[in-house]
Amino acid sequence: MPRDHIPAEVERRVRQAARHRCGYCLSPQRLVMARLEIEHIIPAAKGGDSSESNLWLSCPLCNRFKADRTSARDPDTGTEVPLFNPRTQHWSEHFRWSEDGIRVIGLTPSGRATVALLRLADDPDALIVRAHWVLAGWHPPTDDEQRLSPESGNGGGSPGA
Repeated sequence: MPRDHIPAEVERRVRQAARHRCGYCLSPQRLVMARLEIEHIIPAAKGGDSSESNLWLSCPLCNRFKADRTSARDPDTGTEVPLFNPRTQHWSEHFRWSEDGIRVIGLTPSGRATVALLRLADDPDALIVRAHWVLAGWHPPTDDEQRLSPESGNGGGSPGA
């Protein structure tokens, strides 16, 4: 299915609201070698539109693993649950960083399902890169950055660089 054209002004607002970070793994644009992608929270293939309220930022890894999914199984309960929505939900209510700062740990059914589907705790490439970011002092994001949510009016569920 061809992607709808997203006007430059809408893309700019989405990037700004997301504070130039992936909504799922919080990778900042300044550290990601590829451009963060505008992703459809409800994919076009599932009837989602290209309205600003359905768009957020995703790194290429998270976007590829998410694909056209809107739900996944919680590995603890086996129940199919909605994926984390970075536009409307607070990251820190659904996830936390592992002690070493390289793995995302799901705290809720939605968080655990998102971690499993997007491989936020076990993708070898992401773990190596995050380990280097930790050594450089660039990662993980601060607690204040993780609390942000666009619906609360404070700038975005995925804090920026």
